[in-house]
Amino acid sequence: MKKTASPLFFKLAGGLFLFGLLFSVKVFSESPVKFWVSFTDKHYSFFDPYSYFDERTILQRQNQNIPIVDSTDFPVSPQYLELLASTGATLSWPSRWLNGVALFATNEQILQIKSFAFVKEVEPMVFCALPALKNSKKEKEAEMIPLLHYQTERMKAEVFRQHHMDGSGIRIAVLDAGFPGVDKNPVFKKLRDEKRIVATYDFVSKKEFVFAHHWHGAATLSCMAGIADSIPLGLATGAEYLLARTERILWEPRAEEEYWLAAAEWADQHGANIISSSLGYTNGRYFTSDMDGRKSLVARAANMAAKKGILVVNAAGNEGQNEWHTIDTPADADSVLTVGGTNPESDMHIYFSSFGPNSAGVLKPNVCAVGKAVIADAHKIKVAFGTSFSTPLVAGFAACAWQSHRTWNNMELFKEMEKSGHLFPYFDYAHGYGIPQAPYFFDSNKTIDPTFDFVVANNEIKVVLREQFSYAETERSLGYAVRRNLYYKVENQSGNMISYSVLLAENKEVLHFYAEDFHTGDVITVHFEGYTGTLDFPKIELQDDSIQK
Repeated sequence: MKKTASPLFFKLAGGLFLFGLLFSVKVFSESPVKFWVSFTDKHYSFFDPYSYFDERTILQRQNQNIPIVDSTDFPVSPQYLELLASTGATLSWPSRWLNGVALFATNEQILQIKSFAFVKEVEPMVFCALPALKNSKKEKEAEMIPLLHYQTERMKAEVFRQHHMDGSGIRIAVLDAGFPGVDKNPVFKKLRDEKRIVATYDFVSKKEFVFAHHWHGAATLSCMAGIADSIPLGLATGAEYLLARTERILWEPRAEEEYWLAAAEWADQHGANIISSSLGYTNGRYFTSDMDGRKSLVARAANMAAKKGILVVNAAGNEGQNEWHTIDTPADADSVLTVGGTNPESDMHIYFSSFGPNSAGVLKPNVCAVGKAVIADAHKIKVAFGTSFSTPLVAGFAACAWQSHRTWNNMELFKEMEKSGHLFPYFDYAHGYGIPQAPYFFDSNKTIDPTFDFVVANNEIKVVLREQFSYAETERSLGYAVRRNLYYKVENQSGNMISYSVLLAENKEVLHFYAEDFHTGDVITVHFEGYTGTLDFPKIELQDDSIQK
């Protein structure tokens, strides 16, 4: 396991506070409070990309026509940091990308800091505690086997295997809460034996050892690199990995966004192609209106990582059933491939998966995968629930897809991942474009014959299944397992989604609308068994026996 030099940092804070928006904070001169300080420039800063970056980083930027170095790569001015520290403020991680630093300062110190000509902006960070992650329920081993196969086969993983795609040549940075057992658990033996853990760093404790703390990181890694009794838990069993601990569990201080930012810069330094992050930040520090892809520190960090040629894959969040309801940050960032969760029993949205869009109206989630998965923790195999596990399944899939098309840049891969979704071109705010499908990357021009018709007559609009899909009850009586989901949505003339839903297609006439319920410019979109059809209203004339295909 390759050791790596500690990332650049400047006088880290000795203690951590907890952040959010649950109550206001009054700043007293004797009580240090946390602030983010942005600088106007990077004077007195020197940078040699060839000595700082891994050669993979240089190559990735050259291949994607990204400058090998620009102003965002230069370190924060050391003189500026020294002047801030001279006020008595305690500094945390500085950011090259955002040209700033978090610090603890009293009211008197912050007034002095604001007087410096090189200080562009000072933003307060307020405090609260957030709940810890909870372990999911256990299941018997016999019940795990079908799910273990399903979580990769639902993405048609056998096609990648036939083409010898396992993520080889791709480097994935995993940002999480710790990786206990990864250095010992047999599930990761192949990863260890082939020395594909390239570098590690604990940004919370400021040391290289990451094989401790919470099992969540080991679990997410297992959904990419794990192998249990020769059965892969994920698809990127041949990829290289960078492991970064950025998260505490018992408490959720806003410092974790700083750790995420520092880890993303570290991942860029060490040649990461993909960042897989099953982390997110919501209420207690933000409002839903802040989920616009630009407000949070971590969203800005994720977008910057994308500008550096890295595919950022992040969990949508598990807020779908509570008051927050919508996606987390950095899942709100427009350049992040945001992953929602599905129920393996129904193949539809799983109840807890957060909904899109972001508050600026950008489509989220982009794709989805099973939100109930077989994972490995520090010691054993078990079943766990969360978009935390949908995300690495998709990240591992992306590694194989990128391995198959190495000339693509990260955002080309992003778009092709969306197109590979089993619902594409249909999308909604629960499933995005659906579950990525491996065959797409080897036969993207496959056409699908219509599976249904729009029938318009007597002021009624019906969706009628084609003959071969019309006899579910008969098929069941013959012993076939029949589950056919039909997805539909209604959009107005501005393209805003008015409603969307999924139903089980049991009857030949599966949907029925009345014309008076629609307005000029409304569009009905239906997806069934791989085929997507649309009906514009009222571009058709309502008369007997008219059919729109």
